[in-house]
Amino acid sequence: MSVCLQASSSSHPPVKEGVPEIVRRSANYHPCVWGDHFLAYSGPDHAIPDHDTERKIQELKEEVKEMLLSAAPQPNQQLKLIDDLQRLGLAYHFEAEINLALHDMNGIFSELFANKSEDDLRMVALCFRLLRQQGYDVSSDVFKQFKDENKGTFKDCLSKDVEGLLSLYEAAHLRLHGEDILEEALAFTTSQLEQLKGQLKNPLAAQVTHALKIPIWRSVNRAEARRYISVYSEDDSHNEALLLFAKLDFNLLQKLHQGELANIYRWWEKFNFKEKLPFARDRWVECYFWGLGLYFEPQYALARTILTKVFSLMIVLDDIYDVYGTLEEVTLLTDAIDRLDISALDQLPDYMKYFYQILLDFYAEVEEDLSKEGLPLYRVQYAKDAMKQLTRSYQYEAECLDKGLVPTMDEYMHHGLVTAALTILGIHSFLGIRDMVTEKSLDWISHFPLLIRAGCLFCRLTDDMIELEAEKKTVDTASAVECYMKQHGVSKEHTFSEFRKQIVDAWIDINSECLRPTAVPMPLISTAFNMVRVTNLLYQDIDGFTTSETKTKEILTPVLVDSIPI
Repeated sequence: MSVCLQASSSSHPPVKEGVPEIVRRSANYHPCVWGDHFLAYSGPDHAIPDHDTERKIQELKEEVKEMLLSAAPQPNQQLKLIDDLQRLGLAYHFEAEINLALHDMNGIFSELFANKSEDDLRMVALCFRLLRQQGYDVSSDVFKQFKDENKGTFKDCLSKDVEGLLSLYEAAHLRLHGEDILEEALAFTTSQLEQLKGQLKNPLAAQVTHALKIPIWRSVNRAEARRYISVYSEDDSHNEALLLFAKLDFNLLQKLHQGELANIYRWWEKFNFKEKLPFARDRWVECYFWGLGLYFEPQYALARTILTKVFSLMIVLDDIYDVYGTLEEVTLLTDAIDRLDISALDQLPDYMKYFYQILLDFYAEVEEDLSKEGLPLYRVQYAKDAMKQLTRSYQYEAECLDKGLVPTMDEYMHHGLVTAALTILGIHSFLGIRDMVTEKSLDWISHFPLLIRAGCLFCRLTDDMIELEAEKKTVDTASAVECYMKQHGVSKEHTFSEFRKQIVDAWIDINSECLRPTAVPMPLISTAFNMVRVTNLLYQDIDGFTTSETKTKEILTPVLVDSIPI
């Protein structure tokens, strides 16, 4: 983040006579790139389909369900259909059928795919990936049959099977620690696909290029569905009913999401942050997309709304600590948030009073929303505790900035993993979920389980490396890169290499946490993992959250704005 210094402007409370003017920092963030676009979707009937569309969707749903059930005796056909349903964003309609099919497939996996020929690599790898994605710890020994016993490497003939290579490449991203054969598979397939991608024709060329950037296991559902619908339509073997269902369903869900965006826009605009707190990032649409990446289904509307609101406020809070506030001011704010009570309001400067009141009102609103839905209010206390923990770590970082300290790596990461914010966002993401969430679930995510810890590590190291690379100059606040370099006396290049190794290990840790039996219900595991997936998508080469006017807007527009032509 590029930060410069400036004196308090007239947009803020005037300086009292005799009191030295405070020199503030400014990051010069670009304004919201969406304006009032989503207000156009605020009509009460916007998300309600017409009768003909509703009838057609139901007919197609029944037709596809019958396709799925009738494919049971043909494993290859069934696996391909399940994969298409998942990638087209339609699997949520057939959860019970898919769960049963993969449960049965898990029982016969070793028997079914033993002693296969080289031509069967695609389906063996596809089945392995689908079962691992479902949480089944199937053995990677199945891939030994594709290795040359004399050379100890994968068979040379496989280099001509592009679809098989791509399938194995995708499967290798679900590897666990110690699975050397999948490490070898990833290195082999990556090398082969990089060499071949320039020789391929679409749609296979597009699939290979995209997979090398974002494999399926790490993709974000709505973005992947929108992309894959286009890819699938170019496949000569595509099923017309399945394609039409995917298009109609995507557009219907998009209208629902647009209506939610319209409501959140009205909530956000009433605070007039552009005038009241102009130093802060206005990223409420990006926050909504982030929440949409966690759960897109209709039943999670309240959960998405709560998460979007708190995330938007957290961005403002981060900028108060990191950019605008003085150490004296943020110390007062930390104390106030530790109390989260109206009695703490008077101790704050005026601009903080404004924000603090909004934060108090937000939690009161959440309690009211949960009460209306019959959901337990104890959930809110977990959320408040996470907010207090976050601000204490923000406080630590503000103190380091004020004193010009570069802490040890351990000290930095103790707080840096907290400010990566997956714990607080994960807790808030659970608040509006009707089923599954219990005190056990909230205790699990509150106590920094391996999945969250690995996700935070990925987010923190990725963010810090990208930020330092983009700046090409010293950053005001110490980053993980600088802390590691100072503590170990190594170069930036060495540090980046070490961090990339840690990130690889973090992905594998996440894989291990997604296997059955899981600590909490699988949908909650997926929700937590999805936080990392969205971060991975938005932080490809740049901080696409803070700088969202180019690449990020290109990602969000097909998902949130442009409907799919029928």
